[in-house]
Amino acid sequence: MSLFRTPRLRVAMSKSAVRFDVYTLDPHQCTLLRGTEPVGLRPRAFDVLCHLARNPGRLVRKQDLIEAVWKNVAVTDDALVQCIRDIRRALRDGQRQWVKTVAGRGYVFDAPLSENTQSAVESRPALEYRQQCRTPDGVRLAVASTGSGLPVVRPPTWFNHLELDWSVQFRAAFYRFLAERAQLIRYDGRGSGLSDRYVPQFDFAALEQDLETVVDGLALQRYALLGISQGGPVAIAHAVRHPQRVSKLLLIGAYSRGRNQRSSARDEEIANAQLTLMRHGWGDEHSAYLKTFCMHFFPSAPTDELRALADLQRMSMSADNALRMRMLCDDIDITAMLPTVSTPTLVVHSRYDNAVPLAESEYLAAAIPNAKLLVLESDNHLPLPQEPAWPVFTDAIEAFLRG
Repeated sequence: MSLFRTPRLRVAMSKSAVRFDVYTLDPHQCTLLRGTEPVGLRPRAFDVLCHLARNPGRLVRKQDLIEAVWKNVAVTDDALVQCIRDIRRALRDGQRQWVKTVAGRGYVFDAPLSENTQSAVESRPALEYRQQCRTPDGVRLAVASTGSGLPVVRPPTWFNHLELDWSVQFRAAFYRFLAERAQLIRYDGRGSGLSDRYVPQFDFAALEQDLETVVDGLALQRYALLGISQGGPVAIAHAVRHPQRVSKLLLIGAYSRGRNQRSSARDEEIANAQLTLMRHGWGDEHSAYLKTFCMHFFPSAPTDELRALADLQRMSMSADNALRMRMLCDDIDITAMLPTVSTPTLVVHSRYDNAVPLAESEYLAAAIPNAKLLVLESDNHLPLPQEPAWPVFTDAIEAFLRG
């Protein structure tokens, strides 16, 4: 019997969905369905299929596929060939009727598209690096901006990689949703992703300084902050120090007190157990640590997404830096700041979140003046696109950002 509440699938297809035979490919929701059942497909293979489906009936050269899917990453033809194998297996296209090989040149997507489908499938947004900011203590931070409109700045979560984040489909779906409605600004935190990996200082003051360095480097005068998980306390502290600049504060799965500050023996025991497992299993998809991480953060995620998370962990941050960051987060306590927040605030949390208890967001919403709390019927740290909670989540965020 499962220990987790797994919501039944309810899919609301986006306008860019492509339908052929019994399949529906939706790049915005990052889903491939056979009828109403999800089909597992690794992120790179999914991106290859999307790119092929954007060009139905046309020859797509191998090099064009590689440049589109593995932008700025050196790979061999073997990686593409393996993705094509995975796609054919997922579509049960053993006879190569739908994904055809043109020897020595490339591939043709020749599936029978439904009349009401939109053939143009949008690929992931291109990243535009505005600048590489350097903090007062000399750490280089990599910054990316996508979309236009109100700047929405996302301080880093635990581990990030500006390029590889797009390989995790539910992260990509959320970032794409935001970039279609605002100017989404992300940056890799110190010790992570494309920012400097070897850094002298890991403490909360440094995380605050990193956010200030980015908004000052981009000369932002007015912007919203998106604080997810550990990015929440960083966003709150910044909003308190710069109320005239922060227009909105969106907190998702966030907290003001780390596990060691909650006066809970249970949380402290979990924190210590996580550190022990992390030392031996960071970035290893077969480790007990990753299985524990996934059960806590994304118990409803498909298996291929969990593999993508393992790859992202390994590629974005060393085990040593992950341990340093985890210990830093467990000791955060900014509760004294909460009553001084004057920015309009929306607090969003999944009811059955095992990574951060719902009580932490209830505490935030009660302590921050005039904050609004939205509780989602989900067991994932952030809702997944195939969940019934997803449209509730995205509708609330869109209304908040527009309001």
